Amino acid sequence: MLSLEDIMGMCECTEDEIEAIAMHESVPDAIAAELASYLIHSPDGVPRISRIIIEDIEIARSKGNPQQVQKLKEVLMHFIATHPDYSPQETA
Repeated sequence: MLSLEDIMGMCECTEDEIEAIAMHESVPDAIAAELASYLIHSPDGVPRISRIIIEDIEIARSKGNPQQVQKLKEVLMHFIATHPDYSPQETA
């Protein structure tokens, strides 16, 4: 059986990126890690993950949670830096 750490190691995403996907999709981290692994290796996966994080930023902003907004902005910037094949038009 694979552990969450094993899955995270295979998906090329950080724990924070996986947490953002989990929050967005309302799923446990293990499922979010599997989704991230699938997305990161699909043709439109990197832009889709970027959009997920941007949407999470917008949700945090609408809920008046500036700490979460800042954390997610840092997650997005790291994701963009580590996946340069795609640069979103909007970085929140």
